[in-house]
Amino acid sequence: MKNTLKHLFTYKTLSEEQAYNALVQIAEGAYNDCEIAAFLTTYNMRSITVNELIGFRDALLDLCLKIDLSDYNTIDLCGTGGDGKNTFNISTLTSFVVAGAGEKVAKHGNYGVSSACGSSNVMEYLGYNFSNDASKLRKSIDKAGICFLHAPLFHPAMKNVAPVRRKLGVKTFFNMLGPMVNPSFPKNQMVGVFSLELARLYNYLYQHNNKNYVVLHSLSGYDEISLTDKVKVIANNREELLSPEYLGFETLTAEQLFGGNTVPEAAKIFTTILQGGGTNAQNSVVIANAAMALHCLHPQVSYADCKARAAESLLSKKALGCFTQSVTINA
Repeated sequence: MKNTLKHLFTYKTLSEEQAYNALVQIAEGAYNDCEIAAFLTTYNMRSITVNELIGFRDALLDLCLKIDLSDYNTIDLCGTGGDGKNTFNISTLTSFVVAGAGEKVAKHGNYGVSSACGSSNVMEYLGYNFSNDASKLRKSIDKAGICFLHAPLFHPAMKNVAPVRRKLGVKTFFNMLGPMVNPSFPKNQMVGVFSLELARLYNYLYQHNNKNYVVLHSLSGYDEISLTDKVKVIANNREELLSPEYLGFETLTAEQLFGGNTVPEAAKIFTTILQGGGTNAQNSVVIANAAMALHCLHPQVSYADCKARAAESLLSKKALGCFTQSVTINA
């Protein structure tokens, strides 16, 4: 690792093979926490290259516990995190709304690192027990339309990195990798990213792996449709900059998206929205994201029609039904 660090500290980049090998060696426990921390933080001081990202991604996918859900036309809705906005759990709520609309969701997620409450934090707090048992995951998709793929159970090789990430408490390139390494290899994906530069990288990589995808970045810095500003949308055959008004919503403020300071606070907001007690702003941002996910699955259907489906799923409490059923199955 010392030679790799010296290489990086002189502003040089890694080849695809070098990046792959570095991550495999980290996974094998070849390096101590200080070396891992130095390696991770290097990429907070300069942009990651396409070759480095490919190498890291391929290493994680080769090392992961793969799960076959190819019988279902699943979608993953996963943000990179790391935007530092501390919003409520928009992508997780969106996942239940999409499931409530009749689609199949394989949600890849993890504990929060740079926010108070990640998707795994809130689901675990609300009684969901994570599993990597294929039959249980399939049952959850069959009955509730959704299953959760808790990253540590499918990427056990990364146990050496997890405590370092927690102690650092800032985004690292693992935030960039999260949406790319869903162990079920879904053919559909909506991913939010924390920068326009990363949106471009994702677009380049997804163009070459046969995915039906939408990449999102709100210009005010959010890794989802925040409705606080225009959102950059990059998909298979289009690239757009869309305003909240164009999407059919009012412009929101950051305060309206606040997610709480603790896991219990975040969980309370989460369940309140599902139970029909969300504010207009909270409901709007969830519906906006769910509509885009449905549009990703069915690009031939207008966004307006997808928005109607999303609203019906949330407001009729079909999304709540999916949540309740999924927790019951996975209690």
